[in-house]
Amino acid sequence: MLAYRRIAAASFRQYSTYRVATAAGVFTNTIFGFIRASIMLAAIGSAGGELNGYDALQAATYVWLGQALLAPIEVFGTRELAQRIRQGDVAIDLLRPVDLLGQFYAAKLGRSGFLLLARGIPPMLIGALVTGIALPSEPFSYLLGASAVLLAITVAFLADMMVNLAAFWLIETRGLTTVYMAVMNLLSGFLIPIVWFPDWLLTIARATPFPSMIQTPIDTLSGRIPPLEALPLIGIQLGWVVVLAGAATLMLRAGVRSVEVQGG
Repeated sequence: MLAYRRIAAASFRQYSTYRVATAAGVFTNTIFGFIRASIMLAAIGSAGGELNGYDALQAATYVWLGQALLAPIEVFGTRELAQRIRQGDVAIDLLRPVDLLGQFYAAKLGRSGFLLLARGIPPMLIGALVTGIALPSEPFSYLLGASAVLLAITVAFLADMMVNLAAFWLIETRGLTTVYMAVMNLLSGFLIPIVWFPDWLLTIARATPFPSMIQTPIDTLSGRIPPLEALPLIGIQLGWVVVLAGAATLMLRAGVRSVEVQGG
């Protein structure tokens, strides 16, 4: 465990050195937040002030919490492991005395911790000052919300790792990554709340792990759903962690058996 803690701490420190990139990320995140908020508020206004359980304040909260989670969740995916597999560097990773998925997960937690603090919370605070945000009335919602965020990061990590691990067989995964990003951004609830979907698409979304990455932590943190209703959703997140962790482990084992180091 000490090794993983040090990896997480090193990842946190590494990303904290990119101050200009962090400031640029905050600015961009805030601007896109205002664009998304204006679209959402216009849609709710045209619907008469309420749309499928969302009023103006709840919609603004949805947008700013989504913007806060954008960087920590890494909704646009990563390609580091896929590149290391393609280049053959994964052979070095496999020789280290720590689990491959464990070391990447530790780095992910360190990176996400910094991104949440430095690039997630500032745009949310700016948005709260301009549009306002809804806060939970029950203290237990904050604890559940923190748990939902951690589980969302974990679910997103495992799903992203499965896309990266496909490089053992595909070599080049850019096409798969693009498809994954498009589907994930839609079905996770990042673009619009999944309760705005037509029934057939809502059914599909709920059968995937994607709502556990965005929609569940937003609903829990905003207090839009009470704690008793949030608990089953967190249970679903835990279920997806188990399923995806098992699937990613099986993919890694199968990939290791067939690995060929590219270029020597």
